[in-house]
Amino acid sequence: MNTTVEENAESPIVYLSSLLKHPVVDIKGKPLGKLADAIVRLRAGEYPQVSALAVQVSSGVVFVPIADVSAMSGEQIQLATARLDVRPFERRAGEVLLRADVLGHRLIDVEHAALVRANDILLTRVQDQWVVTGLDVRGRTWWGGAKKNGSHHSRDWRSFEALIGHEPSVLVRSTFGQLQRLKAAQIADLIETASVKEQDELLTQVHEDPELEADVFEELEEDRLAQLLRTRSLTEVASVLNRMRADDAADAVTDLPQDRRQAVLDLMNTPQRIKVMSLLGYQNATAGGLMGVEYLAVSEDETIEHAVNLVRVATGQQPEALTMIFSIDDDKRLVGAISLVHALQVAPGSLLSDVAESDPVHAAPQDDIVDVTTRMADFNLLVLPVLDDRGRILGVVTVDDALEGAIPDDWRRREPQSHVSST
Repeated sequence: MNTTVEENAESPIVYLSSLLKHPVVDIKGKPLGKLADAIVRLRAGEYPQVSALAVQVSSGVVFVPIADVSAMSGEQIQLATARLDVRPFERRAGEVLLRADVLGHRLIDVEHAALVRANDILLTRVQDQWVVTGLDVRGRTWWGGAKKNGSHHSRDWRSFEALIGHEPSVLVRSTFGQLQRLKAAQIADLIETASVKEQDELLTQVHEDPELEADVFEELEEDRLAQLLRTRSLTEVASVLNRMRADDAADAVTDLPQDRRQAVLDLMNTPQRIKVMSLLGYQNATAGGLMGVEYLAVSEDETIEHAVNLVRVATGQQPEALTMIFSIDDDKRLVGAISLVHALQVAPGSLLSDVAESDPVHAAPQDDIVDVTTRMADFNLLVLPVLDDRGRILGVVTVDDALEGAIPDDWRRREPQSHVSST
């Protein structure tokens, strides 16, 4: 259950919408102008600190250091001086303009992995400084009229990630931002529902972590992925595809404009290029088109202990594919399969040839998606091996890829159901 910031606040608090409606006065109470914006500095692990105000006066907008502010309330902002500093405001990296960048703009609700709008901003005086402690993302906006009964419902600022569109600040925030708390699939969903400006900032932050970037790109819908890759250089595309799963990278290469495909393939590292090339000849809606080329195949003469140790060190492989261990003969033909759970339950010294299930269920690369999903459902399989005409493993279809391939495109575009209340 979320509690409002006001319920626990012992320090003076004020909402930005209120400050924007009331005058800025000098030390004698003489009106000087109105608040145009509040400038805050972002700080790792702490609430943003108000560093200055931008005040609209008759001659324009002037910069007022927070040290010159003696009090802020719902009635007025009072300065501790009768003079205003007329220096022009120059934005620096890590600075956020609360009205221009946050109020009325969308930001990421990290707790619920959704884009929400900031309808008001809570400022709290803590000791000798003003900090941003909360956001109201529920009520009506300040320019659309008063909230019912004048009430606010604020949630902790640290539950959100602002999208401010200021590149130097984006790079600063990426080192301590909240985006890393989200899963790759959640970030992909955000990108797919974001505006162009919001999308650009999300991609800039994701780009700072190459492994995360590859994971996010794997989760994007094909049309959106193709669109994003078209805007990148050949080198950048190859770099991303090198880190993606080979089957997802192959799909991405297929969606590239024809005049870019070979150039991108030439720039990819050799092991990944070989994997991708081996997958490009298959139709999408077949076992060959669905399969990945990462799996664990061990000689049938090896022990269970040896096989499990191979799983333990295969940190770079797709985890879903490692739920099944395959045994092969001297000619590399598939002869057995054992689930990882079963392997952990039998004696470590057991030979694969003695405990693995013989003649495992499998598919041919040309089998269509209906055959694949039906077979996996009938035999309760998480992984289905795909064999060539000599009985050797070409790749495996994992249950997540089978489901993804089977879900109709129009189902993917349905609005996600919210199972968590934001109240």
